[in-house]
Amino acid sequence: MIAKDIMTRAVRMIGPKDNVQAAARVMAESGVSALPVVDDAQRVLGIVSEGDLLRRSEMRTAKRHAWWREFLTAPETLAAEYIKTRSRRVLDVMSRPVISVTEQTPLPEIASIMEQHKIKRVPVLQGGTIVGIVSRADVVRAFAQMDQPSKAHTDDHSIRNTFLQRLKAQPWASAVGVTFAVSNGSVMVHGVASSEEQKRAMTVMAETIPGVREVRNEIVVAHILPVT
Repeated sequence: MIAKDIMTRAVRMIGPKDNVQAAARVMAESGVSALPVVDDAQRVLGIVSEGDLLRRSEMRTAKRHAWWREFLTAPETLAAEYIKTRSRRVLDVMSRPVISVTEQTPLPEIASIMEQHKIKRVPVLQGGTIVGIVSRADVVRAFAQMDQPSKAHTDDHSIRNTFLQRLKAQPWASAVGVTFAVSNGSVMVHGVASSEEQKRAMTVMAETIPGVREVRNEIVVAHILPVT
């Protein structure tokens, strides 16, 4: 899947000179948590989100610093806080620069961008113009619509090979001494691991292989004490 497949096309937007309360009303009425801020050509200038509106002088939620913190804070930082909490223009409170994707950005990359930058949505741009937006909800919706793995029968030889390939591909698995056997779709795993997480991961590794009917995990967890 790519951004074009999952993005929301009907995007509510707002202008940089619009009033911040107008932005808040649009978010509340539309049930969205953020709005792209665009110019007359619909080029994205920034994003105004619920987080940008949490600290407002009107609601008496603006930050109040102790005198010693104000003394230690750069004047330009204090001035920027003053603008963000008191200005009535969207331009002054929006967040920028904007992290964006294209219509061809793959779903795994979109998820990585959201995680890396700790953001909940990314505008989809084409030639600098917004054509859609992908939110975490869109990613979850895509996951919900994915086809389930085939339940078709897979022979024991294929299951054994798949498990072995997965075992070799995971760096955490090298610390687990594992032996396993496959019989009529049933996987039996034995060995020693240093944590419950490693043991559980072995179960997940086996039970997600197509054709596996049952997993018996007999791995023993032996917590290794640090050498002093």
